[in-house]
Amino acid sequence: MPPKTKVTREDIVAAGLELARLAGPEAINARAVAAWLGCSTQPVFSNYATMEALQRDVLAAAKALCQRQMGRAAQSGGSLPPYKAIGLAYIDFARREPNLFRWVYMHDRSGEDTAGDRGENAAVIRLIMEKTGLDEDRAWLFHLEMWLFVHGVAATLATGYVDWDQTLVSDMLTDVFQGLLARFKTGGGT
Repeated sequence: MPPKTKVTREDIVAAGLELARLAGPEAINARAVAAWLGCSTQPVFSNYATMEALQRDVLAAAKALCQRQMGRAAQSGGSLPPYKAIGLAYIDFARREPNLFRWVYMHDRSGEDTAGDRGENAAVIRLIMEKTGLDEDRAWLFHLEMWLFVHGVAATLATGYVDWDQTLVSDMLTDVFQGLLARFKTGGGT
């Protein structure tokens, strides 16, 4: 008899990620993960005491997937400015991974500590400061307003409310960016 293949924690998270990708986070349970991996539930329960713990790790993996996509877009050196490339990558993630996007970015955060959000976006804030000449506080506010628009577009795509093509979305981002920047440069946005 061949030796049993060891199922790792990473394998379990990857299976959970695929289940969430296909059917949403509610599809993540020990039996479904085990079936995906072709094993019993024993390795799942050996690695995770609760399904909540597994779901937290899968949620973190889903968020990291989007973050990597945005990071690659910013570093691509393509024809798009890095800040716009990040926004378009976020929107593209919503379009291509609607179940993951809704889980990661469309949940109730009222019980979460969001004080660290500004620090998590420090590199983006520096990029805005560099490209626009805005000071740090105004660059943060600019980013919040721009992100709200980008998130709104992404949410409407992730929920199937609209199906705008990439060219229209790109043009809309340019228009909003330029409008916000003009307002911030003339003293608005404080």
